[in-house]
Amino acid sequence: MSVFNENSYGRFDFVGKAWLFGGISLILTVASLIYLAVAGLNYGIDFKGGTEIQVKFDQGVTIEQVRDTVTSLNLGDVGVQSFGEGNEYIIRFQGREGATDKETNEILNKDLTVIRESITKTFAASNPDIRRVDTVGPQVGAELKRNGLLAVFYCLLVILIYVALRFDYKYAPGAVLCLFHDAVITLAVFNLVGKEVNVAILAAIMTLIGFSLNDTIVVFDRIREVEGHSTDKGSKFIINRSINEMLIRTLITSGSTFVSAICLYIFADGTVEDIAFAISVGVFFGTYSSIYVAAPLVMAMEKLGAMRKSATKAARA
Repeated sequence: MSVFNENSYGRFDFVGKAWLFGGISLILTVASLIYLAVAGLNYGIDFKGGTEIQVKFDQGVTIEQVRDTVTSLNLGDVGVQSFGEGNEYIIRFQGREGATDKETNEILNKDLTVIRESITKTFAASNPDIRRVDTVGPQVGAELKRNGLLAVFYCLLVILIYVALRFDYKYAPGAVLCLFHDAVITLAVFNLVGKEVNVAILAAIMTLIGFSLNDTIVVFDRIREVEGHSTDKGSKFIINRSINEMLIRTLITSGSTFVSAICLYIFADGTVEDIAFAISVGVFFGTYSSIYVAAPLVMAMEKLGAMRKSATKAARA
C-alpha cells in the first residue's frame, strides 16, 4: 500500500498550470477544426474512389518522366507520387464514369490496359514491374467514409457511457473530450504534412483512441485511490498527487510506444510509414492530454457539480 505524505502532493504542480495548458489545448483543437473544415481532409482512394497503381523500375526513372507519360494519355486528373527509396511510384487517377456500372467498369479496364501498355513500352529498358492495382468505386468510397465517421462517433459514445458507469459522471466528459482532442489534432497534423487519410489511417486513429483511453483510465483509477486515502484533502491535492505518482509509468509506457513508432516511421515506407507517423503524433498529444486535459476536467466537473448543488439548495430555501 502506498504511503502518503500529507504535506506534499508531489514534485510538479500540474493543476496549477491546468488553465494555461487547457487554453493551449482549446486553441489547438479549435484551430484544427477550422483548418480541417476549410482545407478538408486529403482522402485516399479508399474514401473518394479511384484507381491506384504501384510500379517499380530497375533503373533510374524520374517522377517527371512517369508523370509526363501518364498525363499524355488524357485519362483525366492523374497524380504521381514517389514511393519507397527510389525507382518506385504510385500512379493515381479518378477514372471516367459511364452511363451504367458496366460501362464504367469497361472504361476502367480499358484505361488500365492503356496505362500498362504505355508504361511497358516507354520504360522497357527499365524493366517496369506493376506490383499492385487497387480500384474503389465512388459509391463504395462514400459508404466507407460514412461508416468510418460513424465508427468514430459510436466509439466515443460508448466510451462516454463506459467511463460514466465505471467511475462517475464527473470523469466521463474529461475522457471523451481528451480523446476528441487527440484525434482532431492528429488528423490536422497528418493532413497538414500532405498525407492521405484512408482506411489504414482510420484504424490508426482508432488505435490512438484506445491507447489514450487506457492512459486516461489509469490516471482516473489513481485519482480515485488517492481520493480514498485523502478524504480531507481538496481536489487539487488529489489530482496533483495522482498524476505525480503515475508520471513515471506514463512516461515509460508512452515513451516506449513513441520510440517504436518513430523507428517504424524512419525505416518503413508506404502505409506503415503513414500509420507510424499518425501514432507518433497521437501518442505525444495523448500523453499530454491525459495529464493536462482529462485530469483537470475532473476538477472542473466537481466544481460544476458543487455549484449546481448550491444553486439547488438556494432555490429550495
